[in-house]
Amino acid sequence: MANQKILDQKQKIVDEIANNVKESNSFVLFYHSGLSVADETELRRKLRENDSELKVYKNTLMKRALDSLNINFDEYLEGPNAVAFSKDAIAPIKVLADFAKNHKELELRVGLIDGEISNSEKLNMLSTIPSREGLLTMLAGGMIGIVRDLSICLNMYADKLESQEN
Repeated sequence: MANQKILDQKQKIVDEIANNVKESNSFVLFYHSGLSVADETELRRKLRENDSELKVYKNTLMKRALDSLNINFDEYLEGPNAVAFSKDAIAPIKVLADFAKNHKELELRVGLIDGEISNSEKLNMLSTIPSREGLLTMLAGGMIGIVRDLSICLNMYADKLESQEN
């Protein structure tokens, strides 16, 4: 039988995983075998820059934590997996998908995005969504276009009124 101290350490890790899943809007499980230490360090740095975090846990501890939250990732918990999580739903997906373009060893497997389980196809689709800043820029550009068109119409109307007075 395992030592109580070891069991307590494992339970602490299970609780940490469960807490990360609950507090994150994005929890992405990915396959990372074959990445060099330098590549993994670069990936961690890129994720940190986007307020995301990368962790590597034992699959058995991940299974316990996910089972406690009634999340079934059993078919994906084989082989060397890592997880990225963040309060931003899209940021870690974009970083991982971008990193995977140059590192074929990295493979997105499954994610829990805003409480919804997403397979690899959906994760790849989500990675193409522009960032929050990009979406806000597009919104601002659209709004500026409306204001510009309104000002042109008002100017044309003012010119018309002027010509009618003369």
